[in-house]
Amino acid sequence: MRTGQFTRPAVRPSLRAAALACCAAVVLLAAGPGGASAAPTPNPAATGSGATRIPVEVPGPESGGDAGSGTVRVPAGGRAAPGLRLPEAERAADGAVTKMVDNGPVADRLDIVVVGDGYTAAELDRFHADAKEKWAELAAVEPYASYRNLFNVWTVDAVSRQSGVSGDPDPATVRDTALGSYFWCEQIERLLCVDQPKVDGYVAKAPAADLVIVLANSAKYGGAGYNEPSASLGYAGISTASAGHPKSGQVAIHETGHSLGKLADEYFYPGVPEYEHYTGPEPTESNTSTLAAGPMGTQRTKWYRWLGEPSPDGGAVGTYEGGGYFVSGLYRPTDASIMRVLGKPFNLPGVEAMIAGFYQHAHLVTPLAPTARTLRLWDAAKVSIPRLTGADGRQPVVRWYLDGREQKRFAGRTEVRVGELWLLDLRGHRLTVTAEDRTSSVRDPEIARTLRSSAEWQVRL
Repeated sequence: MRTGQFTRPAVRPSLRAAALACCAAVVLLAAGPGGASAAPTPNPAATGSGATRIPVEVPGPESGGDAGSGTVRVPAGGRAAPGLRLPEAERAADGAVTKMVDNGPVADRLDIVVVGDGYTAAELDRFHADAKEKWAELAAVEPYASYRNLFNVWTVDAVSRQSGVSGDPDPATVRDTALGSYFWCEQIERLLCVDQPKVDGYVAKAPAADLVIVLANSAKYGGAGYNEPSASLGYAGISTASAGHPKSGQVAIHETGHSLGKLADEYFYPGVPEYEHYTGPEPTESNTSTLAAGPMGTQRTKWYRWLGEPSPDGGAVGTYEGGGYFVSGLYRPTDASIMRVLGKPFNLPGVEAMIAGFYQHAHLVTPLAPTARTLRLWDAAKVSIPRLTGADGRQPVVRWYLDGREQKRFAGRTEVRVGELWLLDLRGHRLTVTAEDRTSSVRDPEIARTLRSSAEWQVRL
């Protein structure tokens, strides 16, 4: 859940008191923000009461349609249960890093780090299989499918003393795991929380991290979205998910809509006090607005460029009332994108926002010839350009420039020899290559300008 300018639903003190009393308000809360099933009152010491608390998004109910259930604040350090020391043989495997998907140097790719919890040393092969399965599911969803070659995926082996995670199958189940994952976080059965400092300890072992996924060794439905950027490691957020549940991958994809796309939730809560009607300022997120289609088009703001276009999630882009948790006063672009309903695609404005997020971390041009030294007659300027994998076959447009003047005869090439430049003097010259993604999925000129990267060399005879 990404924090914006308007009030976010959380389990408010008054509602939480009602939930703990197990009265009729529990039923209301279960359908609304931070919805919790009736649960035993937790031991304050076991839940890290008084520790630093951070906001996380709660996934929607397993049998419901909503992709999420608002946010709650949870202890950053989880339940702070002391772990037992691993035997020497198991410590040797702990923290091992594998580059599961290699599409280039970390400086030019969006790096996803997958860490498992509740996997013993004997179960690490299963963790690697689970990580591959979840990446395949993520990479099958647009726009990930078209841009999968912009990503590197790393796995970090976190060895647990015991198999499985706490809270599975019930709140009384406690297991000694590397990341302290546990269901029933804040009394919400499906909320799968972690010890974030422990997660960071493993993530730091990877060469780079732009997005983190924690897979719990469990078939129980659940997850969480830690969607605040890391101040220390720089990643955009953490998505937790149970590795063995068929909906867990969809939970993770939804959460990346917040962390990478900076998208708001498009679901809302009928009948929940304080969320009947929104009266605040225009939200910062690109996919919710106080404006209906007419004023949006007149003011040329938000997703006005997409109004009337058929969207992958069904229907046409318009302004559908209800979103950002509020029943009225806020509009969303389509009726049921993945930011509202699990299993649905991103809508057109969401796809555009996700592509913008990808290019915040990834670049199209990777120099293969050193740019720090002057290239001479016998040298060649070389680059690597990732191949796009969209159904339309579109590829980045590659152009070359000598001292700012385009050399059209080199268009589309990834290598140019200095001898091909026909230099006629002994002066130094500037050779530049650019690659630009001209996708029709981006209509905002400001975003389109970010879909371009370049490399430059000094050349001479």
